[in-house]
Amino acid sequence: MSISRSGSQPSSNEPAEYFTGRVRIDPLFQAVGPACTFGVSVTFEPGARTAWHTHPLGQNLIVTAGCGLAQCWEDPIREIRPGDVLRRPLGEKHWHGATLTTAITYIPIVEQLDGKAVDWMKQVSDEQYQAPRANE
Repeated sequence: MSISRSGSQPSSNEPAEYFTGRVRIDPLFQAVGPACTFGVSVTFEPGARTAWHTHPLGQNLIVTAGCGLAQCWEDPIREIRPGDVLRRPLGEKHWHGATLTTAITYIPIVEQLDGKAVDWMKQVSDEQYQAPRANE
C-alpha cells in the first residue's frame, strides 16, 4: 500500500490552448502498468472551461465542490453540483467547467488508450458557453 499525502505533489495551471480562464490541476494518482487509469482534482475559477474534447475510453467526473456546467455536442448545457457523477462514453464530444459566477472542483477518472486520455478540439465560444441551460 502507498499513501500520497495531500500537498505532496505540485499543482499546475493548464495551458490556454485547451482551456479558457484559470484552471488548476492537482495530481491524485497516476496509472501504474498494466493499469491505464489515472485521476486528478481539477478546479475551474468562475468563467473557466475546457475546449471541446473527447476521451478515447470515456471519462467519469465526480463533482466535489462548487457549481459548474457540462454539455455534450448538440445537447443543452446542464448544471452540475457536488455529489453529481457524470459518465462520458468513449468518443462523446463535450466540454465542462465553472459557471460565470461560481468555481467548481471535480475529480475526473480517465483511462488512457496507448498513452492518450483526451483528444482536444476547438475552444468553446462565449456564445456556446452562455447558451440557455437545460430545464431539470
